[in-house]
Amino acid sequence: MFTLGLDLTTEQAVAATGRTLPCRTNDADLWFAETPTELEFAKSLCNDCPVKVECLAGALERQEPWGVWGGEIFERGVVVARKRPRGRPRKDDAIVAAKAQAALADRTAGLVEKAAA
Repeated sequence: MFTLGLDLTTEQAVAATGRTLPCRTNDADLWFAETPTELEFAKSLCNDCPVKVECLAGALERQEPWGVWGGEIFERGVVVARKRPRGRPRKDDAIVAAKAQAALADRTAGLVEKAAA
């Protein structure tokens, strides 16, 4: 069974809201998929998760090597905006990657502000 390593108070908070964790109700392999499409789908499932911020913080603390954690993709221990598919990169890949990294920085800053509040 896939586990986030959540503490008891977080588990109790999730139970109190009556909401389920998407990583516990869907196939766990989806969060560790190889294809960018599947990883983006896993990220989208994390959007409404009640423990999204805690999940991301825990993954950063544990230095997770890969997978989707807290709605972000980890690859080789680093949060990446999107996973590049196999094969030769597109000609405009550098521009697309720069835009994706900027969007990632904005999302991360928003999560940090939300966690601090």
